[in-house]
Amino acid sequence: MKKDEYERLREDLRRRRIPVQIKKVVEVLLDGKAENVSVLRLKGLNTMTDYLVICSGHSSRQNRALADSVRERLSQDLRLRPLGSEGERTAEWILVDYVDFIINIFSSEWRRKYSLEKLWMDAKRYDFFPDR
Repeated sequence: MKKDEYERLREDLRRRRIPVQIKKVVEVLLDGKAENVSVLRLKGLNTMTDYLVICSGHSSRQNRALADSVRERLSQDLRLRPLGSEGERTAEWILVDYVDFIINIFSSEWRRKYSLEKLWMDAKRYDFFPDR
């Protein structure tokens, strides 16, 4: 992603009316070069969580690094610790659960396969994609 595109996404993130912890997650994912970051607002649609953050990585190594970076930054900056996480072994789909929000880091193939965005079509959606 080019620097000007990255800055455009960061500015878009600053303007959005989403909780600070979700903004921090998106910021960390963009810093880690995650692709196609989406935030789904599920508040009022289910009892599981308020927000889903979904992104794709280029490799299992990058997916693990993204998950580690999110956990580290949320712990340092906001003193938040996840309830749990799973999927690090294969890193095709890493889920990090913070109760009020859940982070899903996918390989591109697994993201297409499970299409979480399609499951929650009625959710308010915030996309942080580079212009094509």
